[in-house]
Amino acid sequence: MEGFLFQASLYLGAAVLLVPLAVRLGLGSVLGYLAAGILLGPIFGLAGAETQDLQHVAEFGVVMMLFLIGLELEPRILWDMRQKLIGMGGAQVLLTSAALFLLLWLTGHDPRVSLSLGLILSLSSTAIVLQTLSEKNLARGAGGRSAFSVLLTQDIAVIPILAILPLLTLPDVSAYSAELIGITNPVDKSAAHAESAVEPLLTVIQSLPDWAATLLTLATVAGIVVAGHFLSRPLFRFVHASRLPEMSTFVSLLIVIGIAFLMTLVGLSPALGTFVAGVVLANSEFRHQIEADIRPFKGLLLGLFFMTVGIGIDLHAFARAPFTVIGLTLVLMLVKAAVLFGLAAVFDLRGKDRFLFCLSLAQGGEFGFVMVSFARGEGILSLATGQTVLLVISLSMLLTPLLFLLYDLLARQLAQAQAMPDPDEVTEKGRVLIAGIGRFGQVVNRLARSAGLTTVVLDSDMAAIETMRRFGVKGFFGDPSRPELLEAAGLADCEVLVVTVDDRDNALSIVRHARRTRPDLHIIARARDRTHVYEMYQAGADDIVRETFDSSVRAGRYVLENMGFTEYEAAQLSQTYWRLDRAAMRDLAKLWVPGQPVHLNEDYIARARQLDRDLETALIEELEQVRPGSHVEAAE
Repeated sequence: MEGFLFQASLYLGAAVLLVPLAVRLGLGSVLGYLAAGILLGPIFGLAGAETQDLQHVAEFGVVMMLFLIGLELEPRILWDMRQKLIGMGGAQVLLTSAALFLLLWLTGHDPRVSLSLGLILSLSSTAIVLQTLSEKNLARGAGGRSAFSVLLTQDIAVIPILAILPLLTLPDVSAYSAELIGITNPVDKSAAHAESAVEPLLTVIQSLPDWAATLLTLATVAGIVVAGHFLSRPLFRFVHASRLPEMSTFVSLLIVIGIAFLMTLVGLSPALGTFVAGVVLANSEFRHQIEADIRPFKGLLLGLFFMTVGIGIDLHAFARAPFTVIGLTLVLMLVKAAVLFGLAAVFDLRGKDRFLFCLSLAQGGEFGFVMVSFARGEGILSLATGQTVLLVISLSMLLTPLLFLLYDLLARQLAQAQAMPDPDEVTEKGRVLIAGIGRFGQVVNRLARSAGLTTVVLDSDMAAIETMRRFGVKGFFGDPSRPELLEAAGLADCEVLVVTVDDRDNALSIVRHARRTRPDLHIIARARDRTHVYEMYQAGADDIVRETFDSSVRAGRYVLENMGFTEYEAAQLSQTYWRLDRAAMRDLAKLWVPGQPVHLNEDYIARARQLDRDLETALIEELEQVRPGSHVEAAE
């Protein structure tokens, strides 16, 4: 028990220390988990002998992840993806396998070994890619959807690949490989007992003729679809009737684990089966509850899986031939990226979507670990070859987060290099100049125009300008952060400038330029938070509106009205709060120091505390005026 607690503390402690650091540095959580595993295993040697067993358990995180992805996809959406699933995904597996086979064969490897390695290395890492796409909000774009389609096809391709590998057996190395990989090692008694309970069923299934096994597989998939559609609702209603929250988690886990077990029995990928079940349940009213129950387990298991990958990297073997391993890894990633680039061109992926598609899938996958072990047992790969392949797969997975960083750099450069349309020639002048026409600016513009004021709207979003024009509201395309465009829009003649652009740096530059150019101009600026308010104040804005402040005060007023206050009393208290808070912001803005965290600014902290006390006192006095005796009642 003590050993388990010690190992658990090591895993959790390493993750807690390194993962947030990696995320803060912009490297993503996956690289943090991999680094934690490398520290625990190859560097400090703190990982125990249970790592391989833990990896088998942690791999179930991939199953849960695909189940959650299925929950977000309606069957109609999946049907719309059929061309990419069959065409793009199938072509990727076949072309990558063929390219790697030819490369290995031409460099002197046995044809059967070359073909087996081509098939194994054609797969990519579902866990790392989908996790990173989700973290970076890239999954819904064209590149992210294409990557997901290929990954799903690869999961399906695992089944025929496992069927092909035994046909490539090399008799001369089978016994040697079987002995070295530990097939004769004693099996844990509990695991053996668990397997013996299922062994009769497995024996029956394996003894079926091919046509009967195929019918059983199809019947199992059909049963999952039918049960998910017709039985899930009664089951969840029955469970919810118990009014025990943990029962919801129990049934959610039962669905995932049970389906994975059934798919394993009939020889299909458990990840594929749970994905199908997720798609079936995508329209269920219990979808969000299931997602909330499964998501924490998915995150924990995936994190453990990435750590076990890091632990499994053999630095001693790497140190014996580092340049060879690095060279093979780079060759693998270049070959896969080249195939993916060609497919991206064929399927009309352009710009940053093409780079995302190529870079995100240019690594080996977690199924490669299973297949290499399987190929060793079948006598296809020697121990030395298998160890080298495992190192290449591990290193390629380790480099994947860096490829996503490369994609971020390329995406920014592409965005800057894209030729922007020429700005419009501003043919009108107005008393009010509005820089930015998003949701915030639209309200300001409509109110001003409804009151009979003339406005000039300038925005760098062509789509927003065109949408306004369809509704009869005139606006001009141009970047308001460029001084010459701001001048052309009438900065010298307007009476009020309203700055509502989304980018806070651009908003600050507009305010600074306007204040330098027009010291007499009244500037109204939108701010995202308190820090932005202070920056706007020091830049020279006159009226600064926090984008959620007024709506928050209104919500607070509704709270008071529903807690026994009259509309008049609630309105008076909210107005007092609104007035004093705005005054406090101006007061604190004078003490705020750019670049210094507010919790290190002693003058700011002291003044903020005093202002909080003054606000509380003022609200008590206001409450006493609108409802005499209320303070005494509250005290009692």
